[in-house]
Amino acid sequence: AIGIEVPNSVREIVKFKEVVASAAFDKCKSKLTICLGKDIVGNPVAAELDKMPHLLIAGATGTGKSVALNAMICSLLYKAKPDEVKLIMVDPKRIELSSYDGIPHLITPVVTDAKKATNALYWAVREMERRYERLSERRARNIKQYNQKLDAEKPAAGEAAPAKLPYIVIIIDELADLMMVASRDVEVALTRLAQMARAAGIHLILATQRPSVDVLTGIIKANFPTRLTFQVSSKTDSRTIIDANGAESLLGSGDMLFMPPGTAKLQRIHGAYLSEAELTHVIEFLKRQEKPEYDQQITEAQAIESANGEDPDGYDERYDDALELVVRTRQASISMVQRHLRVGYNRAARIIEKMEREGVVGPSDGVKPREVLVSSFERQDPNAGRPKGPKPEREGGEVPKVR
Repeated sequence: AIGIEVPNSVREIVKFKEVVASAAFDKCKSKLTICLGKDIVGNPVAAELDKMPHLLIAGATGTGKSVALNAMICSLLYKAKPDEVKLIMVDPKRIELSSYDGIPHLITPVVTDAKKATNALYWAVREMERRYERLSERRARNIKQYNQKLDAEKPAAGEAAPAKLPYIVIIIDELADLMMVASRDVEVALTRLAQMARAAGIHLILATQRPSVDVLTGIIKANFPTRLTFQVSSKTDSRTIIDANGAESLLGSGDMLFMPPGTAKLQRIHGAYLSEAELTHVIEFLKRQEKPEYDQQITEAQAIESANGEDPDGYDERYDDALELVVRTRQASISMVQRHLRVGYNRAARIIEKMEREGVVGPSDGVKPREVLVSSFERQDPNAGRPKGPKPEREGGEVPKVR
């Protein structure tokens, strides 16, 4: 038999309430259950994020991607209390997720700056490593077993019971913007999290409206087997996100193809619709219940430094190489340091800023290139190793000589 799908002349709206109140959503016991919508025969569809364990979403502008993202977030808020699931939201566009600021599930305000977003991702990597140490101490294989063992333990008299570990969901609304600013740093952090963070209870939801190969690199795609695509502009974009044609023929306005975990079979779903008024009502209700407890260290710069080979005091082991490059080429730009040293944007920017502070290069003057103020460079003894002490500038003879 051959079946041909024909669109209805009158579009039906799949309400978010219908999916949340359905048996399909209710039977999912996971705290990370997200509602997607209804399939082609009208059955509600829900999925468990902890089994995915990460989700990649793509779709052109106006196809329903942001509405579906809001429905997923509200599903998490509906299922879990603030002490069970924590959220980190990254919104470079500043308009899609900013309305969630102030809900108790957030552990940092909605991040809109690309540099702070990169720092937050590296904080998540460090948090993942800390959690694995705690799992190892109690011989737990994942966060669920860890919390169950804490429930079974009885604290000694006068001692407080150890706190359970909440799930952490990192939601990035526009991955393309982050990849433009700091592609290498972002890719490294996302890859580590995607490969290892599942057992530690850290999960990713990435969304982009530009599913090109420079945004969805091969490394990122390989670590995100669960994908969701809305209508895209070309067959090339469709193959980039789901490795098959078809997404370019979707109808838009919530029409999506879902690639579940563990299978390459695509499932067509009509996404759940959550109106702006309903979303505002949910957010205002949550804000009245409890105030968020923010951790300011999440977006601070030092969260990224140790992962990039820098000392906490600001010394970079590639600084000598960058200095030699700038003096030799008589050019000083962040992009040039990125290209030649193969480092991320944030790291290259800090190197150039340090050169400016030390008088090696002049200040930035709009479109004009920076002036190189030194004429030669002498590298110190290569066997001396990395500088010791709190500040290499204070230890005479440790800093490369420039004239």
